[in-house]
Amino acid sequence: MTGSSGENSVESKSSLAELAPLQAILFDVDGTLCDSDPIHYNAFHEMLQEIGFNGGVPITEEFYVENIAGKHNDDVAVFLFPDDIQRGLKFTDDKEAMFRRLAPEQLKPVDGVYKVKKWVEDRGLKRAAVTNAPRPNAELMISLLGLSDFFDALVIGEECEHTKPHPDPYLKALEILNVSKDHTFVFEDSVSGIKAGVAAGMPVVGLTTRNPEHLLMEAKPALLIKAYDDPKLWSALEELDKSRGTSTVAA
Repeated sequence: MTGSSGENSVESKSSLAELAPLQAILFDVDGTLCDSDPIHYNAFHEMLQEIGFNGGVPITEEFYVENIAGKHNDDVAVFLFPDDIQRGLKFTDDKEAMFRRLAPEQLKPVDGVYKVKKWVEDRGLKRAAVTNAPRPNAELMISLLGLSDFFDALVIGEECEHTKPHPDPYLKALEILNVSKDHTFVFEDSVSGIKAGVAAGMPVVGLTTRNPEHLLMEAKPALLIKAYDDPKLWSALEELDKSRGTSTVAA
């Protein structure tokens, strides 16, 4: 990974080594810590079909990715029910309740997440979860993943002035942790989330958990990885370790 500019990199901020000494890492939750999108998609798919949305034609995964994934529920409500926002808000609330019923049996961590957890802990870095998910969802997912004690802070988008793709949630996380954007990077999986991290002035490592790579690239991530066990990530972290003069990262 280099600091060169180009279609598939971010100018001047693409090398994580430039962040040394690293102070903190910020994590999105849905699709970033856990592969939750299938649960969300199935809930939307079932509930929208039940009410005859789109003439009863089931939504596709492509429709979900383009119009729903990573967006705040207020925006989803407006998109799905432009003529009845209150109905939309009630619908998204009910959908989140369905998600919480399904999550305990279906939620799975993204591959390699506990390896990254150990790397962060071994270096004493600060960390926060930053999400557009409602607080009950975020707390449930983090708990199911066994990460409740890992995070120093949990920042909820709707508790900020603006949600992602605005930078507010990430700026709030920096403030809470008392760290600099020049020594922090972000893990994200959605276009909305990557845009938020970039707008907050930080390099973003994008995960291609479910969203298409070409869409994520439009948001200008510093690096795209398939999961936390991707060799590209560990190469970048090893480079970062060398920049701060520490031992190399385990492969």
